[in-house]
Amino acid sequence: MSHWTSYYTATAAGGPRETLLQALSLRANPPGLALDLGCGIGHDTLVLLERGWQVLAVDAEAEALSTLRERTPARLQTRLETHQARFETVEIPPCELVNSSFALPFCAPERFPLLWTAITAAVRPGGLFCGQLFGERDSWASKGVTVVDAAALQQLLRDWDVLLHREEQEDGHTAVGRPKHWHIHHLVLQRR
Repeated sequence: MSHWTSYYTATAAGGPRETLLQALSLRANPPGLALDLGCGIGHDTLVLLERGWQVLAVDAEAEALSTLRERTPARLQTRLETHQARFETVEIPPCELVNSSFALPFCAPERFPLLWTAITAAVRPGGLFCGQLFGERDSWASKGVTVVDAAALQQLLRDWDVLLHREEQEDGHTAVGRPKHWHIHHLVLQRR
């Protein structure tokens, strides 16, 4: 059993992330293609499908994608494509929305700039990004995940209009109950 299996079990009853719901509330245009990077078992993917989006759901774990396909109602399956890939190798097609809920920090730090450049290039003008990045005071900062300080975040946002940026710091727990200090940037961005 992988460590992700415990995470999927712990989050099975969860719903979509607030950043996605906020982004969808701002999107007046008809849906197009949405990319759900690090989709897990699909809480966000299912909301996108229900709201009429075509969704490319990407995750490194075959187990997550299998569970997502099982959870997707038959009437929505024609609009869902799944792809197993790591952030370091994923090809990002042109799209109207990229969602990555609590997933981008797990891109290898040395590869993250290339991934962010690919996301920025893929999202069409007026399109949206929603998701989270970890700040430098996150307790996982020393564990090889991608974190950003204020200067790095400003550099990442240079081609985007910031619709929401909520910085959060708190002591809490992971989904599987381990203590953790969270330093999170919750983001909803619009491509210029």
